[in-house]
Amino acid sequence: MLLLGSLQRQAVRCESLGSPMYAELLRRLVDNYELGGVSADVLAGYENPPPGSVIGLRLLGAVHGLVLAGEVPELAVFYPSVDGVWDPVLGWEAFEQVLQSRSAEVRALLTQPPQTNEVRRSAALYGGLLQLVQEVQLPVRLFEIGASAGLNLRADHFRYVADGESYGAADSPVVIEDAWSGRKLEPTELRIAERVGADIAPVNPLSAEGARTLTSYVWADMVERLERLRAALEVAARVPADVRREDAVSFVRGLELSPGHVTVLWHSIMWQYLTDEDRAAVDAQVAELGEWADETAPLARLRFEPGVEAPSEFLVELEVWPGGGRRVLGRIADHGQDLVWSFPSASGND
Repeated sequence: MLLLGSLQRQAVRCESLGSPMYAELLRRLVDNYELGGVSADVLAGYENPPPGSVIGLRLLGAVHGLVLAGEVPELAVFYPSVDGVWDPVLGWEAFEQVLQSRSAEVRALLTQPPQTNEVRRSAALYGGLLQLVQEVQLPVRLFEIGASAGLNLRADHFRYVADGESYGAADSPVVIEDAWSGRKLEPTELRIAERVGADIAPVNPLSAEGARTLTSYVWADMVERLERLRAALEVAARVPADVRREDAVSFVRGLELSPGHVTVLWHSIMWQYLTDEDRAAVDAQVAELGEWADETAPLARLRFEPGVEAPSEFLVELEVWPGGGRRVLGRIADHGQDLVWSFPSASGND
């Protein structure tokens, strides 16, 4: 059964990334499922989930949302995200009881892909833009597919600390320590003229419900990630960005170049959610738009996704039109940690 393997692999990942609480819950879910417990009822119909659907994280996010809404105080006392203290035994018992009493609500939320909008990933965007404007010294029109709430469209309003230097907005409530290492980047003023994103299920970060949804998909015992998200919500309240309900293919088809600007298409850890057909359509549309680009109206694509030839490795890649092929700028882990800038090298085409 694919489901149990998926839950077990996710437990290992949670543990390796610093979430022992979620690792424990996922392993308990597996045991409970095998015994025919309540998790078997809640997860009925998901026995063979498609790759990348992360059903375990959807379930944990659904329950976390109930905790954040104050609807399950008997479980909240074990959640660090609301000042609780995790207990592997008592915490699981309370979690199981919530699954029993709120099973219909949890099942309904399993259709929603996790909307983490991981703010640390903005280091890849910001650092990539710094390198882009070294060669294309124009204001940036920033467009993002799979934008969720559009928090990372505000990347230039965050502060990044790397190798003893500070980049970005010095007074930002969002501070990303150890943002990157490797090749030294030159601090450069970024002029962002436009911020537009698209998502099939965008989240409004300015609403209480939207903020709670975003927070629910952050692992409840990862306090640093929670603090960073909450700070990014503060930034979103004062820095406008337009995030539209639109699929990636339609959005990219609507892009146009603008004289006097560099148009940048950015995406991070969303490629896995597209079908092969949609990926091909996005690639073809970007290539076609690139044919119209010139020195007065260039186009760039900045991506933070698994490598084409090595899917287990996450790369930050940049392609510029008019110009050459795709270049690897750096290597990174999927939550945006351990970003190492390297000297750009050719990466080939999709």
